[in-house]
Amino acid sequence: MAENNRYETGLKNLAKVDQEAGQAVIDSLAGLPEDVGKYIIEFAFGDIYDRGVLDLKQREMITITSLLSQGDTAPQLNVHINGALNVGLTREEVIETFIQAIPYVGFPKVLNAVNVAKQVFKDRDEQGK
Repeated sequence: MAENNRYETGLKNLAKVDQEAGQAVIDSLAGLPEDVGKYIIEFAFGDIYDRGVLDLKQREMITITSLLSQGDTAPQLNVHINGALNVGLTREEVIETFIQAIPYVGFPKVLNAVNVAKQVFKDRDEQGK
């Protein structure tokens, strides 16, 4: 895939997941080498998110699980929990995904992720989403 096409495909996929939050992440990289944002768009959303086999719900479920297992990823979890809800996961599925991770990553990381989810749910309720 041509480089410009990868970027455009990435922007399209990012918009499907969460245009507003995704753009905020890219904007937050201002002042850093522009390649960082470009790599996120081209690689993560252009190459990986555009593959077949898994749908966006499955990809976001994997993403939030990966982020919670790393720990210390609250800003990214916020973006991707919103994205998971935007592409069709329910709040119950988000929490159940975290519960499934307890035996593998432990209570502290899961509790931190649940706290991020609670804030996302509260914010969305206040916004009427």
